[in-house]
Amino acid sequence: MAMKNRQILLVSRPSGEPTLDNFRLIESEVPRPAPGQMLLRSIYLSLDPYMRGRMNAAKSYAPPVEIGQVMEGRVVAEVVESNLTGFQRGDVVFAPIGWQEFAISDGQGARKIDPTLRPLSYALGILGMPGMTAYTGLLNIGQPKAGETLVVAAASGAVGSVVGQIGRLKGCRVVGIAGGQEKMPIRKTGAQL
Repeated sequence: MAMKNRQILLVSRPSGEPTLDNFRLIESEVPRPAPGQMLLRSIYLSLDPYMRGRMNAAKSYAPPVEIGQVMEGRVVAEVVESNLTGFQRGDVVFAPIGWQEFAISDGQGARKIDPTLRPLSYALGILGMPGMTAYTGLLNIGQPKAGETLVVAAASGAVGSVVGQIGRLKGCRVVGIAGGQEKMPIRKTGAQL
């Protein structure tokens, strides 16, 4: 049986919270790389808050996902076949190829990951966009000092949770704000974080 490429397409713009009706799973032939391209097989797909904005057609800092197109997303993938200088079969990469099992890449936005350093999934979290956003925003812009109080909005999210941890490491008193009781962990003392 020939391999198929599974893709998640955005088929309608959500009103409020996205539902399964806004997406469609399709199967297609696995593409073949042309000269200057490589074929990637997804290992991990990202699911990040910014994606909700990309489902809207409103003006934004980035273009929306078009109806009928593969849903936007970052991926940790393995190079299956390569006709691209600098990438070879078996390399592991971080790449913006969206929610699909196989994709063609010309290398733009792709970077190699050393699979021996950390778990591969970290490239989509603490060592990826959420971790870098937290690190850069807090340390380069916020520049917290030991003893200061740091208030973190969306403290239960991917970026906010890292900001809180970095703040604690820097010696700050950290106060986290979350969207509801279900997002607020309880310390052993009973005080909410």
